[in-house]
Amino acid sequence: MTGQSKPALSPWGSAVAGATGAVLANAIVYPLDLVKTKLQVQVKNTSDPTKNEDIVHYKSTLDAINKIVEKEGIEGLYSGITGSLLGVASTNFAYFYWYSVVRSFYMASNRVSKPPGTAMELTLGAVSGAIAQIFTIPVSVITTRQQTQPKGEKKGLIETGKEVIDSEDGWSGLWRGLKASLILVVNPAITYGAYQRLKDGLFAGRNNLKPWEAFLLGAMSKAMATIATQPLIVAKVGLQSRPPPGREGKPFKTFSEVMRYIIQNEGALSLFKGIGPQILKGLLVQGLLMMTKERMELVFIVLFAYLKRLKDRKLHKAVDTAAEKAKASLPATLK
Repeated sequence: MTGQSKPALSPWGSAVAGATGAVLANAIVYPLDLVKTKLQVQVKNTSDPTKNEDIVHYKSTLDAINKIVEKEGIEGLYSGITGSLLGVASTNFAYFYWYSVVRSFYMASNRVSKPPGTAMELTLGAVSGAIAQIFTIPVSVITTRQQTQPKGEKKGLIETGKEVIDSEDGWSGLWRGLKASLILVVNPAITYGAYQRLKDGLFAGRNNLKPWEAFLLGAMSKAMATIATQPLIVAKVGLQSRPPPGREGKPFKTFSEVMRYIIQNEGALSLFKGIGPQILKGLLVQGLLMMTKERMELVFIVLFAYLKRLKDRKLHKAVDTAAEKAKASLPATLK
Protein backbone atom coordinates (compact mmCIF):
# COMPACT_ATOMS: atom_id res chain seq x y z
CA MET A 1 0.00 0.00 0.00
CA THR A 2 1.17 3.54 -0.71
CA GLY A 3 3.06 5.19 2.10
CA GLN A 4 3.74 1.96 3.98
CA SER A 5 7.25 0.60 4.39
CA LYS A 6 7.97 -2.86 3.11
CA PRO A 7 9.14 -5.45 5.67
CA ALA A 8 12.90 -5.65 6.12
CA LEU A 9 14.69 -8.54 4.45
CA SER A 10 17.31 -10.58 6.26
CA PRO A 11 20.94 -10.11 5.14
CA TRP A 12 20.68 -13.40 3.26
CA GLY A 13 17.47 -12.35 1.51
CA SER A 14 18.94 -8.95 0.59
CA ALA A 15 22.05 -10.66 -0.79
CA VAL A 16 20.05 -13.08 -2.96
CA ALA A 17 17.86 -10.24 -4.26
CA GLY A 18 20.89 -8.08 -5.05
CA ALA A 19 22.82 -10.91 -6.72
CA THR A 20 19.80 -11.93 -8.83
CA GLY A 21 19.26 -8.37 -10.01
CA ALA A 22 22.98 -7.96 -10.79
CA VAL A 23 23.14 -11.15 -12.87
CA LEU A 24 20.07 -10.18 -14.91
CA ALA A 25 21.37 -6.65 -15.49
CA ASN A 26 24.90 -7.73 -16.45
CA ALA A 27 23.65 -10.48 -18.78
CA ILE A 28 21.71 -7.88 -20.75
CA VAL A 29 24.69 -5.55 -21.25
CA TYR A 30 27.54 -8.11 -21.33
CA PRO A 31 28.83 -7.12 -24.81
CA LEU A 32 29.53 -3.62 -23.44
CA ASP A 33 31.50 -5.16 -20.58
CA LEU A 34 33.61 -7.17 -23.03
CA VAL A 35 34.25 -4.15 -25.26
CA LYS A 36 35.24 -1.83 -22.41
CA THR A 37 37.72 -4.47 -21.16
CA LYS A 38 39.30 -4.81 -24.61
CA LEU A 39 39.55 -1.02 -24.94
CA GLN A 40 41.14 -0.70 -21.51
CA VAL A 41 43.84 -3.35 -22.01
CA GLN A 42 45.02 -2.29 -25.44
CA VAL A 43 48.19 -0.19 -25.44
CA LYS A 44 49.32 1.34 -28.71
CA ASN A 45 53.06 1.79 -28.91
CA THR A 46 53.29 5.27 -30.39
CA SER A 47 57.09 5.19 -30.57
CA ASP A 48 57.04 2.21 -32.95
CA PRO A 49 53.70 2.00 -34.77
CA THR A 50 54.78 -1.05 -36.79
CA LYS A 51 55.61 -3.12 -33.73
CA ASN A 52 51.99 -4.04 -33.02
CA GLU A 53 50.73 -4.00 -36.59
CA ASP A 54 49.31 -7.54 -36.34
CA ILE A 55 47.28 -6.70 -33.25
CA VAL A 56 43.75 -5.40 -33.74
CA HIS A 57 43.36 -1.88 -32.40
CA TYR A 58 39.91 -0.56 -31.56
CA LYS A 59 39.17 3.12 -32.15
CA SER A 60 35.81 3.28 -30.38
CA THR A 61 33.03 1.19 -28.87
CA LEU A 62 31.25 0.79 -32.20
CA ASP A 63 34.52 0.00 -34.00
CA ALA A 64 35.31 -2.68 -31.41
CA ILE A 65 31.87 -4.29 -31.77
CA ASN A 66 32.14 -4.33 -35.56
CA LYS A 67 35.64 -5.84 -35.56
CA ILE A 68 34.80 -8.48 -32.95
CA VAL A 69 31.68 -9.58 -34.86
CA GLU A 70 33.61 -9.56 -38.16
CA LYS A 71 36.42 -11.71 -36.73
CA GLU A 72 34.61 -13.96 -34.23
CA GLY A 73 30.92 -13.68 -35.03
CA ILE A 74 28.13 -12.63 -32.66
CA GLU A 75 29.30 -15.23 -30.13
CA GLY A 76 32.54 -13.27 -29.82
CA LEU A 77 30.63 -10.56 -27.99
CA TYR A 78 29.77 -13.09 -25.29
CA SER A 79 33.22 -14.57 -24.77
CA GLY A 80 33.76 -15.35 -21.07
CA ILE A 81 30.16 -14.60 -20.09
CA THR A 82 29.85 -17.68 -17.84
CA GLY A 83 32.75 -16.65 -15.64
CA SER A 84 31.64 -13.03 -15.72
CA LEU A 85 28.12 -13.77 -14.48
CA LEU A 86 29.51 -16.14 -11.85
CA GLY A 87 31.76 -13.31 -10.68
CA VAL A 88 28.89 -10.83 -10.74
CA ALA A 89 26.68 -13.16 -8.70
CA SER A 90 29.34 -13.92 -6.09
CA THR A 91 30.56 -10.32 -5.79
CA ASN A 92 27.09 -8.82 -5.47
CA PHE A 93 25.88 -11.55 -3.13
CA ALA A 94 28.87 -10.91 -0.86
CA TYR A 95 28.52 -7.12 -1.14
CA PHE A 96 24.80 -6.92 -0.43
CA TYR A 97 25.08 -9.47 2.38
CA TRP A 98 27.88 -7.65 4.18
CA TYR A 99 26.38 -4.21 3.45
CA SER A 100 23.11 -5.35 5.03
CA VAL A 101 24.96 -6.81 8.04
CA VAL A 102 27.23 -3.79 8.54
CA ARG A 103 24.39 -1.28 8.12
CA SER A 104 22.16 -3.26 10.52
CA PHE A 105 24.87 -3.14 13.19
CA TYR A 106 25.22 0.59 12.63
CA MET A 107 21.48 1.26 12.82
CA ALA A 108 21.15 -0.90 15.96
CA SER A 109 23.56 1.34 17.88
CA ASN A 110 22.12 4.09 20.05
CA ARG A 111 25.31 6.15 19.86
CA VAL A 112 25.20 7.10 16.18
CA SER A 113 23.15 9.53 14.12
CA LYS A 114 20.34 8.13 11.99
CA PRO A 115 20.02 7.98 9.07
CA PRO A 116 23.78 7.75 8.37
CA GLY A 117 25.41 10.82 6.84
CA THR A 118 27.13 10.76 3.45
CA ALA A 119 30.57 10.04 4.93
CA MET A 120 29.22 7.15 7.00
CA GLU A 121 27.31 5.71 4.01
CA LEU A 122 30.59 5.72 2.07
CA THR A 123 32.39 4.06 4.97
CA LEU A 124 29.76 1.35 5.35
CA GLY A 125 29.90 0.67 1.62
CA ALA A 126 33.71 0.60 1.58
CA VAL A 127 33.92 -1.89 4.45
CA SER A 128 31.34 -4.14 2.81
CA GLY A 129 33.06 -3.93 -0.57
CA ALA A 130 36.49 -4.74 0.88
CA ILE A 131 35.21 -7.88 2.58
CA ALA A 132 33.43 -8.98 -0.61
CA GLN A 133 36.51 -8.39 -2.83
CA ILE A 134 38.79 -10.63 -0.77
CA PHE A 135 36.53 -13.62 -1.41
CA THR A 136 35.51 -12.95 -5.02
CA ILE A 137 38.49 -11.43 -6.87
CA PRO A 138 39.77 -14.79 -8.31
CA VAL A 139 36.69 -15.00 -10.54
CA SER A 140 37.32 -11.42 -11.71
CA VAL A 141 40.92 -12.26 -12.64
CA ILE A 142 39.86 -15.33 -14.64
CA THR A 143 37.05 -13.45 -16.40
CA THR A 144 39.38 -10.61 -17.45
CA ARG A 145 41.82 -13.17 -18.89
CA GLN A 146 38.99 -14.85 -20.79
CA GLN A 147 37.74 -11.59 -22.24
CA THR A 148 41.19 -10.67 -23.59
CA GLN A 149 42.18 -14.08 -25.03
CA PRO A 150 42.87 -14.15 -28.79
CA LYS A 151 40.33 -16.06 -30.87
CA GLY A 152 42.59 -19.08 -31.40
CA GLU A 153 43.39 -19.39 -27.69
CA LYS A 154 39.91 -19.40 -26.17
CA LYS A 155 39.82 -21.42 -22.95
CA GLY A 156 37.14 -22.30 -20.45
CA LEU A 157 36.83 -21.08 -16.88
CA ILE A 158 38.84 -23.95 -15.33
CA GLU A 159 41.54 -23.93 -18.02
CA THR A 160 42.01 -20.18 -17.71
CA GLY A 161 42.26 -20.52 -13.94
CA LYS A 162 45.00 -23.15 -14.37
CA GLU A 163 46.82 -20.82 -16.78
CA VAL A 164 46.87 -18.13 -14.10
CA ILE A 165 48.07 -20.55 -11.42
CA ASP A 166 50.79 -21.97 -13.72
CA SER A 167 52.23 -18.48 -14.29
CA GLU A 168 55.15 -17.09 -12.26
CA ASP A 169 52.72 -15.82 -9.59
CA GLY A 170 51.34 -19.28 -8.75
CA TRP A 171 48.15 -19.37 -6.67
CA SER A 172 48.64 -15.75 -5.65
CA GLY A 173 47.99 -14.85 -9.30
CA LEU A 174 44.29 -15.40 -8.64
CA TRP A 175 44.43 -12.37 -6.36
CA ARG A 176 46.26 -10.09 -8.83
CA GLY A 177 44.96 -6.57 -8.52
CA LEU A 178 43.69 -7.09 -4.97
CA LYS A 179 45.22 -3.83 -3.75
CA ALA A 180 43.67 -1.93 -6.63
CA SER A 181 40.37 -3.71 -5.99
CA LEU A 182 40.45 -2.75 -2.31
CA ILE A 183 41.06 0.86 -3.29
CA LEU A 184 38.26 0.58 -5.84
CA VAL A 185 35.76 -0.27 -3.12
CA VAL A 186 35.24 3.47 -3.12
CA ASN A 187 33.41 2.92 -6.44
CA PRO A 188 30.45 0.96 -5.03
CA ALA A 189 30.78 3.04 -1.87
CA ILE A 190 30.31 6.24 -3.90
CA THR A 191 27.59 4.55 -5.96
CA TYR A 192 25.46 3.29 -3.08
CA GLY A 193 26.25 6.26 -0.89
CA ALA A 194 25.12 8.62 -3.67
CA TYR A 195 22.09 6.45 -4.36
CA GLN A 196 21.02 6.54 -0.73
CA ARG A 197 21.55 10.30 -0.46
CA LEU A 198 19.72 11.01 -3.72
CA LYS A 199 16.89 8.74 -2.60
CA ASP A 200 16.65 10.47 0.79
CA GLY A 201 16.79 13.88 -0.86
CA LEU A 202 14.45 13.34 -3.79
CA PHE A 203 12.08 10.74 -2.36
CA ALA A 204 12.15 11.40 1.38
CA GLY A 205 9.76 9.24 3.37
CA ARG A 206 9.23 6.74 0.55
CA ASN A 207 10.63 3.22 0.76
CA ASN A 208 9.13 1.73 -2.39
CA LEU A 209 10.37 3.46 -5.54
CA LYS A 210 8.80 3.11 -8.94
CA PRO A 211 10.97 1.16 -11.44
CA TRP A 212 11.89 4.26 -13.46
CA GLU A 213 12.79 6.17 -10.29
CA ALA A 214 15.12 3.40 -9.08
CA PHE A 215 16.65 3.19 -12.57
CA LEU A 216 17.28 6.95 -12.72
CA LEU A 217 18.88 7.11 -9.26
CA GLY A 218 21.00 4.03 -9.95
CA ALA A 219 22.25 5.41 -13.27
CA MET A 220 23.09 8.84 -11.84
CA SER A 221 24.98 7.43 -8.85
CA LYS A 222 26.99 4.98 -10.98
CA ALA A 223 28.02 7.70 -13.46
CA MET A 224 29.42 9.79 -10.61
CA ALA A 225 31.40 6.84 -9.24
CA THR A 226 32.78 5.77 -12.64
CA ILE A 227 34.16 9.20 -13.58
CA ALA A 228 35.88 9.48 -10.20
CA THR A 229 37.57 6.06 -10.35
CA GLN A 230 38.19 5.36 -14.08
CA PRO A 231 42.05 5.52 -13.92
CA LEU A 232 42.06 2.87 -11.18
CA ILE A 233 39.60 0.73 -13.14
CA VAL A 234 41.90 0.82 -16.18
CA ALA A 235 44.93 -0.03 -14.01
CA LYS A 236 43.12 -2.95 -12.38
CA VAL A 237 42.16 -4.43 -15.76
CA GLY A 238 45.79 -4.05 -16.89
CA LEU A 239 46.97 -5.96 -13.82
CA GLN A 240 44.58 -8.84 -14.32
CA SER A 241 44.98 -9.29 -18.07
CA ARG A 242 47.91 -10.66 -20.03
CA PRO A 243 50.80 -8.15 -20.29
CA PRO A 244 50.85 -6.09 -23.51
CA PRO A 245 53.29 -7.09 -26.30
CA GLY A 246 55.62 -4.23 -25.38
CA ARG A 247 56.25 -5.91 -22.02
CA GLU A 248 57.51 -9.12 -23.70
CA GLY A 249 55.53 -11.35 -21.35
CA LYS A 250 56.55 -9.52 -18.16
CA PRO A 251 53.42 -8.96 -16.02
CA PHE A 252 52.76 -5.74 -14.15
CA LYS A 253 53.38 -5.85 -10.41
CA THR A 254 51.39 -2.83 -9.18
CA PHE A 255 48.60 -0.64 -10.47
CA SER A 256 50.91 2.39 -10.34
CA GLU A 257 53.25 0.54 -12.74
CA VAL A 258 50.33 0.01 -15.15
CA MET A 259 49.44 3.69 -14.98
CA ARG A 260 53.04 4.77 -15.65
CA TYR A 261 53.27 2.43 -18.64
CA ILE A 262 50.03 3.78 -20.13
CA ILE A 263 51.09 7.41 -19.64
CA GLN A 264 54.51 6.79 -21.20
CA ASN A 265 53.04 5.06 -24.26
CA GLU A 266 49.76 6.88 -24.82
CA GLY A 267 49.59 9.92 -22.59
CA ALA A 268 47.69 10.75 -19.41
CA LEU A 269 44.28 10.93 -21.11
CA SER A 270 44.57 7.22 -21.91
CA LEU A 271 43.94 6.52 -18.23
CA PHE A 272 40.33 7.26 -19.16
CA LYS A 273 40.23 4.99 -22.22
CA GLY A 274 37.10 2.90 -22.44
CA ILE A 275 35.20 5.38 -20.28
CA GLY A 276 32.42 5.60 -22.89
CA PRO A 277 31.31 1.95 -22.70
CA GLN A 278 32.30 1.89 -19.01
CA ILE A 279 29.81 4.67 -18.18
CA LEU A 280 27.15 3.33 -20.56
CA LYS A 281 27.49 -0.16 -19.09
CA GLY A 282 27.48 1.30 -15.58
CA LEU A 283 24.40 3.41 -16.27
CA LEU A 284 22.46 0.47 -17.67
CA VAL A 285 23.66 -2.10 -15.16
CA GLN A 286 23.22 0.07 -12.09
CA GLY A 287 19.88 1.36 -13.26
CA LEU A 288 18.63 -2.14 -14.08
CA LEU A 289 20.18 -3.52 -10.89
CA MET A 290 18.48 -1.05 -8.59
CA MET A 291 15.21 -1.36 -10.49
CA THR A 292 15.39 -5.17 -10.43
CA LYS A 293 16.63 -5.36 -6.84
CA GLU A 294 13.66 -3.29 -5.64
CA ARG A 295 11.31 -5.74 -7.43
CA MET A 296 13.25 -8.83 -6.34
CA GLU A 297 13.14 -7.72 -2.70
CA LEU A 298 9.35 -7.53 -2.92
CA VAL A 299 9.26 -10.99 -4.54
CA PHE A 300 11.43 -12.48 -1.80
CA ILE A 301 9.40 -10.78 0.94
CA VAL A 302 6.22 -12.39 -0.44
CA LEU A 303 8.00 -15.73 -0.93
CA PHE A 304 9.46 -15.77 2.59
CA ALA A 305 6.09 -14.79 4.08
CA TYR A 306 4.43 -17.66 2.17
CA LEU A 307 7.08 -20.16 3.32
CA LYS A 308 6.67 -18.95 6.92
CA ARG A 309 2.90 -19.43 6.77
CA LEU A 310 3.41 -22.86 5.22
CA LYS A 311 5.84 -23.80 7.98
CA ASP A 312 3.44 -22.53 10.67
CA ARG A 313 0.58 -24.56 9.18
CA LYS A 314 2.70 -27.72 9.16
CA LEU A 315 3.76 -27.05 12.74
CA HIS A 316 0.16 -26.53 13.88
CA LYS A 317 -0.93 -29.65 12.01
CA ALA A 318 1.86 -31.67 13.66
CA VAL A 319 0.84 -30.35 17.10
CA ASP A 320 -2.84 -31.19 16.48
CA THR A 321 -1.92 -34.68 15.26
CA ALA A 322 0.26 -35.29 18.31
CA ALA A 323 -2.53 -34.07 20.59
CA GLU A 324 -5.06 -36.38 18.94
CA LYS A 325 -2.72 -39.37 19.28
CA ALA A 326 -2.08 -38.53 22.92
CA LYS A 327 -5.81 -38.24 23.57
CA ALA A 328 -6.50 -41.55 21.80
CA SER A 329 -3.93 -43.32 23.97
CA LEU A 330 -5.57 -42.20 27.23
CA PRO A 331 -7.78 -44.62 29.16
CA ALA A 332 -11.49 -44.21 28.46
CA THR A 333 -12.11 -42.94 31.99
CA LEU A 334 -9.75 -40.01 31.43
CA LYS A 335 -11.11 -38.95 28.04
